[in-house]
Parts: sequence; C-alpha cells; structure tokens
Amino acid sequence: MEGLERILAEHPFFAGLEAGHLQLVLGCARNCRFEEGHYLLREGELAIEFFLIRHGRVALEIAAPGRKTVVFETLGEGEIVGTSWLVPPYRWLFDVRAMELTRAIGIDAACLRAKCEVDHHLGYEMMKRFLPILTRRLHATRLQILDVYGKR
Repeated sequence: MEGLERILAEHPFFAGLEAGHLQLVLGCARNCRFEEGHYLLREGELAIEFFLIRHGRVALEIAAPGRKTVVFETLGEGEIVGTSWLVPPYRWLFDVRAMELTRAIGIDAACLRAKCEVDHHLGYEMMKRFLPILTRRLHATRLQILDVYGKR
C-alpha cells in the first residue's frame, strides 16, 4: 500500500488533502491497467468506481442508434474519469474507452461515499475537488455544441 499511498498523494486531484483523509481514500483504492480499446465505463452500467489517470489517454464517447460513436472529450495523465458515482441512481451516462495502454487508480465509489457520510469534512473536500471538474466539462460541452450548431 505504501506505493499506492505515494501515488495518490502525488496525484493533482488529491494535492493538499489532509493525511487522515488521504488514508480514508486509500482504503478504497486499487491499481488498474487498461489495454488499448478496453472500456473502463459503459453507459447505463452502475457507477461503482471512478479513476485517476496516471498514464495513457481515454476517450469519453456517446453512442446513438444508427449513428457513429462520437468522442466528445479525451482525458490523460492527472485527470479524473467518472463523476456519475456522486449522484443517484449512480449509472454511467457515457462510455469511456482506453485509447492506448492506460494505468489508473480505481476508487471504489460505495466505499468512498460511505466514508464521506461518516466524515462530512472528507465529503466536503471531495465535492470541492469534483465541482470544478464538472464545471469545466460542462463548459467544454457547451463550446462543442456552439461549434457544431453555430456554423451556418
């Protein structure tokens, strides 16, 4: 666990997190490896885990019947994949596919939610860290919509 603790502590998402809170998160964490083409998350499935990308790149994709899959964002080292674990009914809203060999830290969502319920300070820290991610992604999606539908 010592190596995983160092990796978590050095990840940009957890920068400055209190040592006690880092230990709580560590209890929910595991190393993951995804080969190119492997899906980390599938739309509609239970959001049981989110990922901190250590190496590699992933594509966030939306599939529509009768249409080609659309990659609406790519994420890489230092970024977080998966926010649907925060909001009931805890189901993924899109697919996430490894574009190359990707190494990540998986965080068990139920484990972390339970710890946040017990320690509201930890819950507040997680919300402060996830809200900017959600805001940036919403803004990026808005810009893509303007780009797609703004051309005449």
